[in-house]
Amino acid sequence: MIAIRSASPRDVAAIAELMARRRETYEQYQPVFWRRAADAQARHAAFLATLVEDSKAICRVAEREGRFAGFAIGSLVPPPPVYDPGGPACALDDYAVADDGDWATIGTDLLRAVTEEARRRGAVQVVVVGGHADEAKREALRLAGLSIAAEWWTAPL
Repeated sequence: MIAIRSASPRDVAAIAELMARRRETYEQYQPVFWRRAADAQARHAAFLATLVEDSKAICRVAEREGRFAGFAIGSLVPPPPVYDPGGPACALDDYAVADDGDWATIGTDLLRAVTEEARRRGAVQVVVVGGHADEAKREALRLAGLSIAAEWWTAPL
């Protein structure tokens, strides 16, 4: 049984640990852009704690049989001044599942939970960040009806 609920301060350590593992994987995809800072997990945990306490952030956690299985954190952001999509976007940068095999189920449930709340708050679109080689996540996003709007290309200088 999968349950989606609002995140609480007690979830921060599990979220930070999962994101530390994702950063390790992403660093393999692109070792300069995604290079982890030495204290990344501690710094990220502190940042996540502020988001979980922020009523403006939309923080959801998925549990399977009472155990942490993933999370998604959405923030409403205004569009850049040169674009007019019709309102703010819900940006999901911190968003992951514990097992890549769960993207199509738990991942899409988390996405739906955050976007439904974002829609209630006036968002007109969702923007999700992910590594280019994170194929399980990319496929789940495609299946959920998202499409690629931009790509960032990089090279070390």
